[in-house]
Amino acid sequence: MTGLDVLAVMAHPDDAELLCGGALVKSADSGERTGILDLTAGELGSRGSRELRRREAERAAEVLGLSIRREAGLPDGNIRNTGESRLKVAHLIRELRPRVVVTHWLEGRHPDHREAAQLVYDAAFLAGLRNLEAPGEPFRPHKVVHALAFREGVPDPTFVVDISDSFERKLEALDCYQSQFEGVTAAGEVFPGEDRPFPEQVRAHAARDGARIRAAYGEPFWTRETMRTSTLGALQVSTF
Repeated sequence: MTGLDVLAVMAHPDDAELLCGGALVKSADSGERTGILDLTAGELGSRGSRELRRREAERAAEVLGLSIRREAGLPDGNIRNTGESRLKVAHLIRELRPRVVVTHWLEGRHPDHREAAQLVYDAAFLAGLRNLEAPGEPFRPHKVVHALAFREGVPDPTFVVDISDSFERKLEALDCYQSQFEGVTAAGEVFPGEDRPFPEQVRAHAARDGARIRAAYGEPFWTRETMRTSTLGALQVSTF
């Protein structure tokens, strides 16, 4: 199997669409192979059933143009960075072979998000160990990236992806999750703002992050590593 260029590994169905859906669309439209690994089925969600959320996720995958979508089968509300969980995720990373992995920020209101961030980072490292007792050939992603969208009290993003041309597709993917977002003004870490409908809340955040790079809409990300540019002359985003 050909490896993926980008794999979003998130705690629940709809997390990837919300945090990096625009970037996934942009990558897919550019010819990159993209995927989502949902760590859980979101079965503890206050709205919708496991089966309904799975159908919604399948429809969203089509909108995003994903090459693959998988589920790890970890328990919703009880993701833990244990040896067993690391082996399960490492096995899937070996199978899907992504060059870049995107996951949650290191902190979050939902405990699953906090646990997932470190679990994914650790599993990505372990997947490259030859003697790891997990199925598949050793493989380690080139980079692990953390999504910062909708987060407060985080560092400035390392980079922002311009999703101006893919933002409406991001909203279309989110609209597949009627059980979660229909008629709401807030969800997860998207807090209400003057009772704006949920899609408008998402639009407001994306516009703010887009303004950082002088674009209509953007999605922010953070890496442990300092990014590099080929030359000073290649630098983008104007100072004035």
